[in-house]
Amino acid sequence: MQDPNSLTGILTSLIPFIAIFAIFYFLFIRPQKNQQKKHKEMLEALQAGDKVVSYGGIMCEIVKKEENYFLVRSGESTMKLVKEYIAYKVEQ
Repeated sequence: MQDPNSLTGILTSLIPFIAIFAIFYFLFIRPQKNQQKKHKEMLEALQAGDKVVSYGGIMCEIVKKEENYFLVRSGESTMKLVKEYIAYKVEQ
C-alpha cells in the first residue's frame, strides 16, 4: 500500500506543470484556434467582387469562387489563388 504522503507529494509537484499548461492554453492555444476559426469563416463568406490581400502581399479582386481556390484579377492579369493564401479582405 502506498504512503498517503507520497501521493500528496506527487500532486504538489504536478501543480506547477498544470498551471503552466493552463497559462499556455489561455495565452497561446485558445486565441490561435479562435483566429483560425475567424479566418475560415471569412474565407467561406468571400464572394466574387470582394477585394482581398494575399499572404504574398498581392492585392486582388475575386472573379470566381471555386472549391479550393479563387480566380482573382490583379491589374490586367488573372490568376488562381489557393484559399488558404488569402490573408484578409479589404473593407471598402
